[in-house]
Amino acid sequence: MPSVFESSANAIPITFASKATWHAIRDTLPSPARQFADANGFAAKPGKCLTLPASDGSIAQVLFGLEDETHKAPDPFRPGALPGLLPPGVYRFANAPHDVRLATLAFALGCYRFGRYRKNEAPDVRLVPPDAVDAADIARMADAAALARDLINMPSNDMGPAELAEAARELATRFGADFNCITGDALEQGFPLIHAVGMASPRAPRLIDISWGDPAHPKVTLVGKGVCFDTGGLDLKPSSGMLIMKKDMGGAANVLALAQMVMDAKLKVRLRVLIPAVENAVAGNAFRPLDVFRSRKGITVEIGNTDAEGRLVLADALALADEEKPDLLVDLGTLTGAARVALGPDLPPFYTNDETLAGEVTAHAKGENDPLWRMPLWPAYDAWLDSKTADINNAPSGGFAGSIICALFLQRFVEHATSWLHVDIYGWTPSAKPGRPEGGECQAARAIYKLLSQRYA
Repeated sequence: MPSVFESSANAIPITFASKATWHAIRDTLPSPARQFADANGFAAKPGKCLTLPASDGSIAQVLFGLEDETHKAPDPFRPGALPGLLPPGVYRFANAPHDVRLATLAFALGCYRFGRYRKNEAPDVRLVPPDAVDAADIARMADAAALARDLINMPSNDMGPAELAEAARELATRFGADFNCITGDALEQGFPLIHAVGMASPRAPRLIDISWGDPAHPKVTLVGKGVCFDTGGLDLKPSSGMLIMKKDMGGAANVLALAQMVMDAKLKVRLRVLIPAVENAVAGNAFRPLDVFRSRKGITVEIGNTDAEGRLVLADALALADEEKPDLLVDLGTLTGAARVALGPDLPPFYTNDETLAGEVTAHAKGENDPLWRMPLWPAYDAWLDSKTADINNAPSGGFAGSIICALFLQRFVEHATSWLHVDIYGWTPSAKPGRPEGGECQAARAIYKLLSQRYA
């Protein structure tokens, strides 16, 4: 994404106002501007924008409404609506919004447009970054978010396992990282669950593997679910459930975005990225309900539901990651409808048994306006995974605690990592919000990046 930041001595000022501050701000305006604002009924309603003309017809100033400081839930990303409202030009903040750094980030995120298949040009607006913010870091996060959004928004005919692997290879090449990819039947012995899920598609499954950084640094491994389209397999989804399944590789997209931030910031970590990239298709050789497969870890898995495929491909990848005993093992995936029922599309649950890590994740999620909510790895539910045929069932019958059950399933494949964090993201914004266009979304990556930055900068 082109940089939205620019230096300019003639930048147009944006004045933020709330109902509580509007009258005082109004009184400071020149008389013609005050009359123009009154004639247009501007009252600093949150999200309302008004451009004030100068005597020569140019834009003298922009007024933009925010929530009052006392509002119970002010949106720190409210300024992210500005790029879609402003005429072309270079702007600056004339006064401080509620959170200057998040407002600047929101402005950058709000400039994103997905224009691969039709003319959908990004707004021709740029911002002089406020002195108080780290513009390079904000640009880093906005660029990474654009990568995640682009990958998720891509239709599945142009974003299959091979294309996802190519995107990962390009990222690795850009930062001088090592890239490896195991493809097709070569997965059957070492990664049987990944192979089983992907074998029905004519587009061969893959295990993408990126390594970067000094081997002497702490090991941080990121695992992302890369199901490039999910029909549900033989437990076929209805058409409504399949409609946006191009986003089912959202975990992989966000892991790549997170990796880009880590490498660009040159954090002192030994980074590894693992992405099982598959298409869960329907064919005569598709895996079936009640089939049993021996996982990479040696745990035998009975298939309770072929539509619970994400945890299967993650299981083999987590087992590989765990063999290295990383200091921190993180996995992201668009995994359960149960998480959406519990918390909606904007608030992904996360799971960990590391209390210190949980506290850090919560703090950084709030600080970055990248919402996450901790859910329990409830031990009493672990028995629900029992199978009469195998060691474990991937999707036991019953509709209770679906996101927790998925997390408990994945926990079985993590034994040696010092800390493990699992995040059940949605990866999609159903309707546009300030700084968050409708479509593919970067979730959890910014919060985790800030956590890693604090630990390993």
